[in-house]
Amino acid sequence: MPAHASRVSLNRRTLLHAGAGMAGILATGRAPALAQTQPKKLVFAHINAVPESAAVAFDWMAKEVNAQSKGALDMQFFGKTLIPQELEIMNAVKSGSVAMGSPAGAAATVFPEMGALLVPYLVKDYASAYAMLNGRIGDKISQQIQDNYKLKVMCYFDYGFRHFWTGKKPIVEPKDLRGMKIRVQQAKIFGDTINGLGGNAVPMAYGEVVTAAKQGVIDGGDLPIVNMKALKIYEVSKYASMTYHNYGPTNAVINLEVWNGLTPDQQKLILDLSRAAQEKIREATESVDNFAKAKSELEPLGMTVVEAKVDEFRQVAQQKIWPAYKAQYGALWDEIEGFKA
Repeated sequence: MPAHASRVSLNRRTLLHAGAGMAGILATGRAPALAQTQPKKLVFAHINAVPESAAVAFDWMAKEVNAQSKGALDMQFFGKTLIPQELEIMNAVKSGSVAMGSPAGAAATVFPEMGALLVPYLVKDYASAYAMLNGRIGDKISQQIQDNYKLKVMCYFDYGFRHFWTGKKPIVEPKDLRGMKIRVQQAKIFGDTINGLGGNAVPMAYGEVVTAAKQGVIDGGDLPIVNMKALKIYEVSKYASMTYHNYGPTNAVINLEVWNGLTPDQQKLILDLSRAAQEKIREATESVDNFAKAKSELEPLGMTVVEAKVDEFRQVAQQKIWPAYKAQYGALWDEIEGFKA
């Protein structure tokens, strides 16, 4: 057979073989290994499950990231099921074993840089808080967190202002706290708040709270209204006392190395959607944080909602708690205290 004939035969065989291979790819929907691009997996761990306000928003965010990235990203939200404690979640994000997470109510424990915002009655209202955290103060704290922990802040959100929940009596004025064992987050500022206002602070991870309340280890604790309902605290408490004593800012962060591995478009998508999630959480939190709405949410569940003498609590905080923190935070304190939205 002439040389050119063998070349034609070889080429025909090669084409037929390649065609058969392509037909197989089309039939199975799988490309050869080199041509496949696996989606980048982004696990987000959170202390609470849906219907807790932040869990609802970040579960929504994960679905939106996956849809809008068109298969390039696979964000998976795990609420309560992956890691049981806030500090463990943040250690996992710092190490890179999970990509994203939130310290939830333990933000000031993990990030002391945020502590000034939690000093009782220093942040005046929601409008001021949102403007600070979405502006220069938030940018400054974000840079400190990135430098100190190699974490990128995706957004700040909050659990609103905290109010007391108790089983035996309401907390209407500071003297009502005397002798009361009140569960607090593990950051120093929360303990200083309760002790300064007249109670006995009991630092405790949230996972232990319900059992401790049932056993009488604690007489109560504090939560924003939105989470008194979502976390079913009405099962172990009778009273919600609206004291507005600590503002509860926190954030959602991503491991910096993981962040730097994303394309600019993917980074923009995540930041845009985290800001949208922030808005959802803020709406859920703020919309129920007033006496009338709190009554309509909690009293059908067996709780009694009372208005506390907020001015009396504020005066005690300013006298007993503010001086040490004012000295500690210096310029940041002055910026927060004088801030007008």
